[in-house]
Amino acid sequence: MVTFLPTAPGRLADVPSFVRGIGGAESNVACGLAASGHSAKWVGRVGADGFGEYLVAAMASYGVDTSAVQRDPLRPTGVYFRTAGDRASHAHEVLYYRAGSAASAMSPSTVRYEDVRAGRILHLSGITAALSADCLALMRDLTARRAGRPMVSFDVNYRPGLWDTHAGACVLLEMARGADIVFVGEDEAEAAWGVRGADAIREALPEPEVVVVKRGGEGAVAYGRCAEPFPAPPLPELGACPQTPHATFGRMSSNAGRAEKSPAPRVDVVAHVGAGDAFAAGFLSATLRGLPVRDRLRHGHLMAAATLTVAGDLATPPSRAYADRLVALDDRDWGRLRLGPGWTAAAEQGPQDPQEVRIP
Repeated sequence: MVTFLPTAPGRLADVPSFVRGIGGAESNVACGLAASGHSAKWVGRVGADGFGEYLVAAMASYGVDTSAVQRDPLRPTGVYFRTAGDRASHAHEVLYYRAGSAASAMSPSTVRYEDVRAGRILHLSGITAALSADCLALMRDLTARRAGRPMVSFDVNYRPGLWDTHAGACVLLEMARGADIVFVGEDEAEAAWGVRGADAIREALPEPEVVVVKRGGEGAVAYGRCAEPFPAPPLPELGACPQTPHATFGRMSSNAGRAEKSPAPRVDVVAHVGAGDAFAAGFLSATLRGLPVRDRLRHGHLMAAATLTVAGDLATPPSRAYADRLVALDDRDWGRLRLGPGWTAAAEQGPQDPQEVRIP
C-alpha cells in the first residue's frame, strides 16, 4: 500500500498535510531484507495508476525484485492514512482504503506459483487473508503443507477490525499451524485465541519449526522443536475457536519446546508502526545467514529499533557489520543498550560511554 504520514500531530481532521510513503506487512519485510543485503522478491498486485507506479518504484529503490508485481487495470492501489501518535493509544487513528483494491483481487488463479516458490523463504501476513475471499483462498493454499514448498514464514498480524466475526481468529490459527516460522504478539494471541503466556502460545502452535512470541518492550522468546514430538491437537472448527481467557490447547509447559529468550534494548520511540515487520525482517535475515537463535532474536530487535526511531513504516537498517557487532555484545552490555533516532548511521562515530551504549 501507499501510506500517508501526517506532517504534524493531531487528529486526522486537523492535520494540514501528509507525506507519501510505502507500507504493508509483506512489502515492509521485503524492503527490510533487501536493504540488509538479501535477494528479495515481492509478489503483489497494484493498480495501473500513479500510486501503483510509485509503490513499485519505491520498493525497487530498496533493492526489491518487483518483476512479479501485477498491474490491475480495473482496481486501484490501496492507500491508508494515519496519525502520528502511538498505535496503542486511543487518540491514534488509521483509515484504510483497500476494499476493492488491486491487492484484494489476488487469488490462486492470479498468482504465479513459480514466483512464490522461487525463494528459500516465503513470508506471509494474516492481514492479506482478511482482504477478500480470494485472498483467503490464496493464503490457505500457500500455507498448506505439501512437498516442495519453500520454508513458510507467517506473521499472524491479528486485526479484529478486518474480520466480520471471530472466525477470523480461527482462520489465522489454521494458517499459523501450516507455517514453518510463526511470529505472533503475546497480546494478539490472547485477543485472538484466548491464550495467555508464551508457553501456552507454543502449545497452541506445536506444528511450526519455530514460533517467535513478541512481548513488546520485554523482548521476545523463540521456541524450537520439542525434544520429543507430541501429537498436535485438532484444528478447531470455524466459529468454535476458543474465546475464553483461559482456553488451552493440548498439554502445557513441559511440551513448550526449546526456548530462547532475548530482552529488547531500550529505544527512544518516534513511532511504533512497522516495528513488527522490521523485527520479522531482522529475524529472517539472521535465519538465512544460519545464525544461532539468540542472534536471530537480537537482529530482529535491532531492525525493529531502526523502525521505531523514524516516523515512517520503513527505516534504513544498520550495516551488517555494525549489527553483528551489537549482536555479539555480552548480556550485560546488551542490556544497557539504548538506541535513539539516527543510531543506525552512527557506527563511524566510534564507542561511547556504556552508560548510554547508544553506540557501543
